[in-house]
Amino acid sequence: MFGRAPKKSDNTKYYQVLGVQQNATPDELKKAYRKAAIKNHPDKGGDPEKFKELAHAYEVLSDPDKRKIYDEYGEDALKEGMGGGGGMHDPFDIFSSFFGGSPFGGGGSSRGRRQRRGEDVIHPLKVSLEDLYGGTTKKLSLSRNVICSKCSGKGSKSGASMTCGGCQGTGMKVSIRQLGPSMIQQMQHPCNECKGTGESISDKDRCPQCKGDKVVPEKKVLEVVVDKGMQNGQKVTFTGEADEAPDTVTGDIVFVLQQKEHPKFKRKGQDLFYEHTLSLTEALCGFRFVLTHLDGRQLLIKSNPGEVIKPDQFKAVDDEGMPIYQRPFMKGKLYIHFSVEFPESLSLDQVAALEAVLPPKPSMQLSEMELDECEETTMHSVNIEEEMKRKQAQAQQEAYDEDDDEPHGGQRVQCAQQ
Repeated sequence: MFGRAPKKSDNTKYYQVLGVQQNATPDELKKAYRKAAIKNHPDKGGDPEKFKELAHAYEVLSDPDKRKIYDEYGEDALKEGMGGGGGMHDPFDIFSSFFGGSPFGGGGSSRGRRQRRGEDVIHPLKVSLEDLYGGTTKKLSLSRNVICSKCSGKGSKSGASMTCGGCQGTGMKVSIRQLGPSMIQQMQHPCNECKGTGESISDKDRCPQCKGDKVVPEKKVLEVVVDKGMQNGQKVTFTGEADEAPDTVTGDIVFVLQQKEHPKFKRKGQDLFYEHTLSLTEALCGFRFVLTHLDGRQLLIKSNPGEVIKPDQFKAVDDEGMPIYQRPFMKGKLYIHFSVEFPESLSLDQVAALEAVLPPKPSMQLSEMELDECEETTMHSVNIEEEMKRKQAQAQQEAYDEDDDEPHGGQRVQCAQQ
């Protein structure tokens, strides 16, 4: 037929552009193109060249004849005209036809006019510190509006619509309210007859699937991937997955991570802090304990021989903190904050035994004469915070009582006596 076999060229590029395997089904191609085209659409701030490249790749691979030639001989064979012409169609027209006649469900090309962008949908996502440490995937079922497939977002069986008589096609109404003499308030609100669309559809012509609303509800399951080392407040965005609407660039669904409080660990950036209480004996004579990490590993924590741990002291373990986001094999530090629990009292024998082994107390020799001149005192335990609150409340009460004791209206009484 051709006289000679055509030279085989690259037959993988278009699949890479769409991000699919070479054995991808038509539905997988369609899904990949849809997602990438919405993300890279120029009206949404995307890359125009990437948008064209996506359209050309989808145009070839969605056509069974062109795909067969591309798979067998590659891109050059299409350029030479084996597929009935390798020229590229307008990428905006491909995008429009893909969405049922117009970009994002509307009519006509999007060039020369700016598409209205739909609102993003924000969802908080509760995650544990364990989730942020080891990474996780959460499946979430959401409901959203999608363009009606039966009427392609027209709302009518015939595809026709009339200008709304209530708002004259503007989608908005103005109401005036009398506030008082020579005072009026003017308010603008969406037209209740057309729900702000500016269009009117007769009852007989309404689409039986969407009832003229142009959109229908759809349940969708999204897999939110929480990577190792992600932060509280970090966002995971699903581009173009919010509510669809005619003549509107679909917004995004955004999940905002909200870390739940952990009973033992606290996170500060890439470091972890762990609270541990030692007895006085452990602080002076040494200790060993097992720390269960966020991924379930058991870490043996122990003091060095002869080491004394002071109250409120910190120790650090390298490379046992949080994984660093997008560099999960690198980790911060694990800081252990030690508290020391002292006994309530000691017996005389225990005091004598401790004095024998501990460093000597600083001696303070007082003569009999000096002792006779000193006044002896007795100390008692006190909760200083409660003590200060009590004193403050007492001072406020005394000030209030003094204010009540002052004579009121004394001058009026004096005037009456005169």
